[in-house]
Amino acid sequence: MAGPGTKAAVGDNAELFAKQHILIIEGRFYEDIGDALVHGACAELDAFDVTYDHVTVPGALEIPQVLVQAVNAGAIGNTADQPKYTGAIALGCVIRGETYHFEVVCDHANHWLMDVATANAIAVGNAILTVDTHEQAIERAVGGRDGKGGDAARACLKLIEIAAGFADRSA
Repeated sequence: MAGPGTKAAVGDNAELFAKQHILIIEGRFYEDIGDALVHGACAELDAFDVTYDHVTVPGALEIPQVLVQAVNAGAIGNTADQPKYTGAIALGCVIRGETYHFEVVCDHANHWLMDVATANAIAVGNAILTVDTHEQAIERAVGGRDGKGGDAARACLKLIEIAAGFADRSA
């Protein structure tokens, strides 16, 4: 298991990655944080020649709803006949405030996202930041490919890579 500060390595699978098309879903409540997360995710995908579409929603709670809409439209997931997307990346930020709303948004957005992902065998990289301050969010979001957006893109690609390995073994 990877320790703190280590990054999941993605293999040299240029042929596999060239076939991927990823759905980036960004909760855009904090524009500066969103910009940094998207920059990192896109830079990582570009480095592997992976194509993508980017949609924005108002906040973190709407991210899993878009993933469900994509599943229901047959654009992604294990029940899609000809899926448009082979994975998804969730980007957003929730900053703790003075009310219980922080916990509700964090818990539900992440639970519903993973619920949809696991129920539909979708490779999802998750960079919905949950932090105490705006400064903490910026610290995690910036850095291009080394920021959390890049991490989420790598996670998505790694899950695609693992699934392809399972498919190869069963063929």
